[in-house]
Amino acid sequence: MPECDNPLWPCAMTGAAACLAGFEGMTVIIHGSSGCYYYPATLLHAPLEGTFIMEQEVIYGSEDRLREVIGRLAGSGKRLAVVTTCVPAILGEDIRPVLAPYDVTLVDSPGFSGDVEKGYRAALDALGPVADPSAPGVNIDGVCLLDPFFRGNTHEIVRLLRLASVPVGTVFCSDAIGMAKQASPFTIGTNADFSSGVGEFLGSTLGLDRVSDTFREIGRRIPGSDPDKVIGEAEREEERVVRTCDKFLRRFDPPRVAIFAGLSYARFAEDTLQKYLDADILCIGTRNDPGTSPGDITRTSGMNAVRSLIEKHKPELVIGSSFEQTVGKGYGFIGLTPPLREKIRLAPHGIAGIAGTLSFVENVLNGCMDARKHTLSGT
Repeated sequence: MPECDNPLWPCAMTGAAACLAGFEGMTVIIHGSSGCYYYPATLLHAPLEGTFIMEQEVIYGSEDRLREVIGRLAGSGKRLAVVTTCVPAILGEDIRPVLAPYDVTLVDSPGFSGDVEKGYRAALDALGPVADPSAPGVNIDGVCLLDPFFRGNTHEIVRLLRLASVPVGTVFCSDAIGMAKQASPFTIGTNADFSSGVGEFLGSTLGLDRVSDTFREIGRRIPGSDPDKVIGEAEREEERVVRTCDKFLRRFDPPRVAIFAGLSYARFAEDTLQKYLDADILCIGTRNDPGTSPGDITRTSGMNAVRSLIEKHKPELVIGSSFEQTVGKGYGFIGLTPPLREKIRLAPHGIAGIAGTLSFVENVLNGCMDARKHTLSGT
């Protein structure tokens, strides 16, 4: 049986819940213990239901408890989805007869089956999204409740599509549940780690160059679109970024940076920092499998690995999560991946699109200057 070997990154069960809970009109039931319920409920900040199975259900079976919860929710008018967790999976319970009388989507995604991306993919497969060739507009992909920037990414890409006179298709996964079956035939992405695979992919929106390239492609493929407005804005804002970063570099040396995030955001951070600040990227530790990605990238799945990289390279700036923030002192910190604790997040800050790059560079410059002030003051 595979082990849960990545304590820094959520499990497959959480990924499935993140996918399903993003759709309005869907009620997600976590079939497991209270811990298996509260972890995604706290991390995703989404309304979930749970069976809260106890010792007696482990011994005698959890079917009655599951039947009770489904019976209570079945008349709500919402579609139901059941996500299995490790305990019922290990027990080998076949819960399909319990679900048979109801219209329920079952996602068999116990935590030990893999990381969050695998569960996210399993939930999408269970929903069976469909691209309608006659549907207008462009889908927005990579929107996941787990991502601290999903709201900001959505707001920004909706803004850019409207600026380009392009209707917004389905947002995967933050939309009405019915939209999953009537997606547009074209898709653009915000975070490739949570790709839906629905529709023909026209490009990414991480970074100003990619925004421009993607909207040029939209202009070629979508009749009536006006990508020049987006491309012109990207060019103007890039001039501002270049001027601001050049001013910073006249005062300071290029920053020395360690990056910890999912592969998609890590690559975005690396490319942006090197392009505008000539940054020295000391190490990149990804939460997920980097695959055959070029460059010096390693998968960091535990605090020992994170601590070792930070202590070895002694970065000036660390980009990552609250886990990395707790390792030592003496460096600036920028949050890029969950969890981001002890931070109140109300405004829809994003990473994708034009505003996402501006926000990221702004945070990096302020983080570097704050770190250097603390160094000079000896604090």
